Amino acid sequence: MPLRATCNTFILKEDSKVRLAIYYKEYTYDFYIQQRPRVQAKITWTISFIEHVEMVPSEILKYITNSNGLFEIRIKTGTDIFRIFCFFNRQKEIVILNGFQKKTEKTPKNGNNQSVTIKIQL
Repeated sequence: MPLRATCNTFILKEDSKVRLAIYYKEYTYDFYIQQRPRVQAKITWTISFIEHVEMVPSEILKYITNSNGLFEIRIKTGTDIFRIFCFFNRQKEIVILNGFQKKTEKTPKNGNNQSVTIKIQL
């Protein structure tokens, strides 16, 4: 199945995955179904890309500083910007948490600038 990127077309085979995406509870699905079809397609493509590519560019997957292992999947369609939080579990798994649409250029930070610790029992 061809998947469209911004400038290139990639064909990703199911057996070529370097990591597996795991979805935490129903949070990602709830976020996903609220989006327009074009955004849904970009979310699907981006997560599939992350599963198949060994070195993911920081334009797509970026570490959140002072977060103790939290990453954001960065999605842009037109002028809309979306972020989906995730972390790596056992190196070959990426746990997808939840997403939101950005309204400003900067990701909001905790008011006291302390690191954020998230404890999730799987």
